Amino acid sequence: MTKAFVSGCSGPTLTHDEISFFREEDPWGLILFARNIETRDQVRALTSSFREAVGRSDAPVLIDQEGGRVQRLKPPHWPRYPAPKLYGDLFEEDAEAGVRSAWLGGRLIAADLHEVGITIDCLPCLDIRFPETVDAIGDRAFSSDPETVAKLGKAMADGALGGGVLPVIKHIPGHGRAQVDSHLELPRVDAAYSSLESVDFRPFKALSNVSLGMTAHIVYADIDAETAGTQSSKVIQDVIRGEIGFDGCLMSDDISMKALGGSFEERSGKIVEAGCDIVLHCNGDMTEMRAVANVVPELAGDALRRCDRALSEYRPPDPDFSRQDAWAEFRSLTGWQGA
Repeated sequence: MTKAFVSGCSGPTLTHDEISFFREEDPWGLILFARNIETRDQVRALTSSFREAVGRSDAPVLIDQEGGRVQRLKPPHWPRYPAPKLYGDLFEEDAEAGVRSAWLGGRLIAADLHEVGITIDCLPCLDIRFPETVDAIGDRAFSSDPETVAKLGKAMADGALGGGVLPVIKHIPGHGRAQVDSHLELPRVDAAYSSLESVDFRPFKALSNVSLGMTAHIVYADIDAETAGTQSSKVIQDVIRGEIGFDGCLMSDDISMKALGGSFEERSGKIVEAGCDIVLHCNGDMTEMRAVANVVPELAGDALRRCDRALSEYRPPDPDFSRQDAWAEFRSLTGWQGA
């Protein structure tokens, strides 16, 4: 039975230990990082070997391919994409051009992913940019305006879906107010609930029908002053499921980030207990992977329903799509010459 976690792997090919681990533990999906990426043929072989190991031809393979600083598939084998802030800046000048460019960005990225067997992209980032926003988010945020973020996020998500890739809204319920990097330490946000509701939550509410989402490793003091959102039932049940109305598959942000303390068994157990459907572990460390697998349950009940529903939204890309024409339009709208 498939277990409620997504795992990384250590390199560009699966080791014998990794194949055995995936066959025995059957994680829901695999996530790839730069250490796993060399060429198109190599990535295609890696995604196939993972699916062969778990025995599921539709097993999800995930990646963070946003553009800008967060891009795992890179030149010379793949095009370079702008950071999402470019779409927000363009939107301020010409809303229609901003939305269209965000859709094209999502669609073109999806074309790159689809041809190598990657089926889920962890975008769009729906975090609001504030003056104090930590650089770890920075230009990954479309805008400081919630309505703009929602419109551009929807466009990029729709572009990904059109290209045969499922999007993930992140970081629910909002990472923009963080002033420290959650890769290194646990951020604390002291804003009043009313402020979070009127600003930070709004893009997530607008896109709450998207079938996949990712939490934030942040303490929201006015919701749960003691616990990171990823491990807080108040944040997940009351805010994400309740106030925001998100009923999709909810995965944690990477639990190997330093924002979370305790052993990997403790981290995983708290995440599942709080109500996350999927525990995300990214760094490919086998000892940690085994610790996660020892704790997470088999997918069942509402978690299984939400995961299955997410995968059921996959649609093959339009065969008439012209990547060449799309790139020409994208460059014309944005002035981007990074490809």
